[in-house]
Amino acid sequence: MQSDLATGGHESEIVSAKKARLGIRFFFLYLIVYGGFVAIGVLNYELLAVEVFRGINLAVFYGFGLIVLAVLLGVWYNFLCNRYEDDAERKEVHP
Repeated sequence: MQSDLATGGHESEIVSAKKARLGIRFFFLYLIVYGGFVAIGVLNYELLAVEVFRGINLAVFYGFGLIVLAVLLGVWYNFLCNRYEDDAERKEVHP
């Protein structure tokens, strides 16, 4: 049995819209965090040289934090999108 998700039905459009909204939310969340890094670099660049953890300065710590955040958001996005699709499939199979 082929689902609406595979054939491009109405449920697929709803799921795609949910995934797009989620992606936009995650993008703006990341943009705000990254904007903080850029703001520090522009407004108070000396602050980036301050040691924050075991000899690591804020620039390196924040930079690695941005990388980790991007990976975590990607994993979380994938998890939530799979859940949206699974819920839509279940809804279609058992209306």
